Amino acid sequence: MKIARKSPELLILLMTVGSGISWAIWLNLLNNFAIEEISFTGAEMGILQSLREVPGFLAFTVIFVLAFVKEQRLAYISLALLGVGVLLTGLVEANMTFYLATIVMSTGFHYFETINGSLTLQWVDKDKTAEFLGRVIATRSAASIIAFSFVWILYQQFQISYLWLYALGGGVSVLLVLFCWQHFPLFPEKVTQTKKIILRKRYWLYYALQFMSGARRQIFVVFAGFLMVEKFDFTVAEISLLLIANAAINIVFAPKIGRLIQRFGERKSLIFEYVGLAFIFIGYAFVESGYFAVFLYIADHLFFSIAIALKTYFQKIADPADIASSAGVSFTINHIAAVFIPVVFGLIWLYSPSLVFLAGAGMACISLLLAFNMPSEPTPGNEVLMGKVKNYI
Repeated sequence: MKIARKSPELLILLMTVGSGISWAIWLNLLNNFAIEEISFTGAEMGILQSLREVPGFLAFTVIFVLAFVKEQRLAYISLALLGVGVLLTGLVEANMTFYLATIVMSTGFHYFETINGSLTLQWVDKDKTAEFLGRVIATRSAASIIAFSFVWILYQQFQISYLWLYALGGGVSVLLVLFCWQHFPLFPEKVTQTKKIILRKRYWLYYALQFMSGARRQIFVVFAGFLMVEKFDFTVAEISLLLIANAAINIVFAPKIGRLIQRFGERKSLIFEYVGLAFIFIGYAFVESGYFAVFLYIADHLFFSIAIALKTYFQKIADPADIASSAGVSFTINHIAAVFIPVVFGLIWLYSPSLVFLAGAGMACISLLLAFNMPSEPTPGNEVLMGKVKNYI
């Protein structure tokens, strides 16, 4: 798939670079910064992660903003807000300011991810979407390698403070927004998007899988990295090297995963993903080796790339005018569980970390059962095998 200069696809990839670098630096430093500078335990980390997901839960509000701001411009504004939030994180000195900076960062991040996903499904042809989304993941991974490398070099070799590392992470997004705003035209909508909240009964399987994906993903995002630091004493430099290795593997395999989804279809791809994730969570529950934990971390990211199939499934069954509205709604559904899971499971973590990951395995099994209800060739009117909605709404 060739990408032309000043094309919508190139714009998506450039914005992905900015988001990828800012998010990677924030994530890379999070656990060490929280433990070393703010003295967080699992309970405080759970609170922070729950607060981080509140903007994701409110992602449906993007529909109301789109009534006043063009979707492409809102993507720019959101990416800039993400950068500002990352920059502010380096200035915090207490729990409350850490929470506030995280909310600012998360608002930009979740609005941007909602809009970026919507624009991708609108701008890219259906027969090329899976491959392009694989390229997006590879681009994000390449950006992450740059970010992790800078963190490793600047922190490990030059002992640069957290303040300047966060400033670097946030500044990149802000500068990229200014560049894109100046050098790319405002692309027209292929189909006029509905400017109201839409919940369609025939999308119920997509909604259910999004909910389970959000619940399951939170357990990994919140607690896998925390396990590395708390149980195996990983340093900032070691976490950076782990993330670099993980991103490098994704650069190689993510585009191939996209092409495999196009070949085997969404149903088989998602079934394979959920089986693999169940075993990965079980492995985390009983891991006693730092090396095996590294293997599980990398394997999880590879399987997570297969979640591309859920986006292409929706693109195939959706009314084209529903894409923007449904992007916001699906992000909200994805984050319903994410608001309370970090807090609840943060408390469970204090009692037994293994129970946290076993719950993740159970969620993967529920997703697997739902995936078996997906048809091999989904289309509007053929969204599910069982539970079809008679009224086409």
